[in-house]
Amino acid sequence: MFARQFRVRSNTAIKGSDRRKLKADISAAFPSLTADELTELVPNKEELNVVKIYAHKGDALTLYVLHKNPLFFELEKRLYPTVYVLWRYPALLPTFRTWPPVLQKLVGGADLMLPGVVVPSSGLPEVKRGDCCSVTLVNNRAPVAVGSAAVSSGEMRSLGMKGRGVCVLHAYMDNLWAFGDKSAPPSLPDAEGEGLEERTPGAKVTNQARSGLEELSLAEQEEERGDGEEEANQDDLKMPQEIMDALLLRCFLHALKSKVKKSELPLLTSTFLRNHMFSCCPSGTQLDIKKSSYKKLSKFLQAMQKQHNLVRVRELTKGVESIVEVDWKNRELRYFKVPEETDDEASPAPDRGDGAEPPYRPPEITALYSVSSRLEKGTILQPEEVRHIVTEYVKNNELVDENNKNYVTINPTLCDCLLEKSEYQEVESLKWDDLFSRALGRMQECYQVVYPGHAPIRKKGHMEPIDISVASRGSNKKVTLIKNLEVYGLDPAAVGTALQRRVQASSVLQPIPGSKDKVLVQIQGNQIHQVGNLLIDHYQIPRKYIQGLDKAPKGGKKK
Repeated sequence: MFARQFRVRSNTAIKGSDRRKLKADISAAFPSLTADELTELVPNKEELNVVKIYAHKGDALTLYVLHKNPLFFELEKRLYPTVYVLWRYPALLPTFRTWPPVLQKLVGGADLMLPGVVVPSSGLPEVKRGDCCSVTLVNNRAPVAVGSAAVSSGEMRSLGMKGRGVCVLHAYMDNLWAFGDKSAPPSLPDAEGEGLEERTPGAKVTNQARSGLEELSLAEQEEERGDGEEEANQDDLKMPQEIMDALLLRCFLHALKSKVKKSELPLLTSTFLRNHMFSCCPSGTQLDIKKSSYKKLSKFLQAMQKQHNLVRVRELTKGVESIVEVDWKNRELRYFKVPEETDDEASPAPDRGDGAEPPYRPPEITALYSVSSRLEKGTILQPEEVRHIVTEYVKNNELVDENNKNYVTINPTLCDCLLEKSEYQEVESLKWDDLFSRALGRMQECYQVVYPGHAPIRKKGHMEPIDISVASRGSNKKVTLIKNLEVYGLDPAAVGTALQRRVQASSVLQPIPGSKDKVLVQIQGNQIHQVGNLLIDHYQIPRKYIQGLDKAPKGGKKK
């Protein structure tokens, strides 16, 4: 349900009566919680927010958020805990265990199939169809997914552990998890995991089979687990580093095999990560190198060079590394199976010989306003939502001036929120436009950017524009400089090549002094017209996010 981005409809602080009702609803839904635990989840005085959202398929849900972490979500009048709650109370729900590679399938929106369930010596948990339950991984009791039982425990056994087991609604690393502080699951040792190979049907699980699970349908896992030759040492499994390491390698191989062309080399390592590896990340997951065992991109690429012999990396410019060579005949790369893409994320793999540019989709940028302390602090709203809230408040409180409906009477609340102290005794009414502009002026400007295939990112201030400028080089020679392409997910090398073909002039990439991993494109002549046309018409970047178009050369006038 949260494999793709959801839309926030409203975000408000909970009322006292609603707080008490929520606590009663949680107690009824999860009777094992003690009074102290309920108070810890729903404290009496701390700020608790009610966030109403629309999922990508149109479902209306309500989130209950404490300390910026969603604790529960309500779907069709039923409460479900998030992984943030289950990490504190792992025994809150009946639990089904599975193998670590299955997690990526769950994050991508798949349900847990019964062949992927690891049955402990104590047997399956007793559940009825529709019961709320959680999913954990072998060797760690910290739940990584939440859903409802597709069938009862008795039906699971009678079906021979085949078919759908858990209908997954929410998982670690999906967009609901990303709405919180993005913390990782705690390490909660699972005694049942020790010696599991001897008790599990199919006997041995090899490292090869475990990595292969990511490319198999969940229904085929049990058969594949029986094909192994070496026992996996589950005690050496480190969560979630191993999952992030596997995701890094998968995206790395995917990017090399289907995105990168030989003609693009040398390729900046930062560009390779941003424009190729990120775009190969499965829907609902996020690459975070800091959460891997490598910690840095340079160390990961060193491992790919020394241990796998896949690429060769060199520092062509001081402090800026580039991939200068790829071993296209490498056995690991040749035998890597590119995952199938679905829906709007599917795009044809570029032909390395035709010179075509990789497909590009601009990010979705939304202007937002964060409510200040003088209003309802912490709420994020779009401009039209601000206008709607103000309009409804004015109408509900009958503040429209009876003699002139273009004016709104200022009551004490509006006075405190919108007027300066010097205006308290002077201003009795405001025009509608002035009212709206003052409301927006009291709020912190911010924005949300959504790169294709990734969770929304919110930041304060304005989106940094693409900057185009003209500089002099030598005697009367002009060059055009383009900065901040990376902010919009554009590959500077690809933009430089496209411009070079359009204007038949040479282009080069140069590092930006004082800016880590950023480069600018330099092309001969005043090419602002051509740069603007390329960015607006080809890459579909809105004109308001391009700075410097006014510096284009003007046409000559007849004397």
